[in-house]
Amino acid sequence: MSPEPARRQPVPPSMVLRPEEIERFDRGNGVVTVPFVGKWNCEGNEVTTGMTVFSPGTGIPLHSHNVEETVLVFEGEATAVVGDDEFDLVAGQATWVPAGVPHCFRNRGAGTMTIYWVYGGRDVTRTITATGETFEHLSNSDRGAGPVRPSDSATPA
Repeated sequence: MSPEPARRQPVPPSMVLRPEEIERFDRGNGVVTVPFVGKWNCEGNEVTTGMTVFSPGTGIPLHSHNVEETVLVFEGEATAVVGDDEFDLVAGQATWVPAGVPHCFRNRGAGTMTIYWVYGGRDVTRTITATGETFEHLSNSDRGAGPVRPSDSATPA
């Protein structure tokens, strides 16, 4: 038998990203983001990526971005709100949302829901639909996760 090959890392600027080694961004109320690729760790990146983990009954308020976004439901059950439509999604299903279109994701299941997201840009902003407030993605102002309130259709979480 031959010995196991040594664990290698890609040649910079390429990276291997291991979620257990990445500092989490606590969005509040049981929602945590694991930032993968962004201007914080890549010079010249053209996409921004990461995962967000939602506890049961949580979500992020209806919002839009200055760039397009695709979201893959990695684990669990989600309700995606895109524009005026709502869709129930399960692991393995994905969305694509053009820049400027209001959207959000809510955990509709009894267990954890995890999404993997990709933004089509380096300088990403979030605009909260209810208030019009715009701020930099993953800045201190970008926390605002909360419990889902299905009866409050004006501000889905």
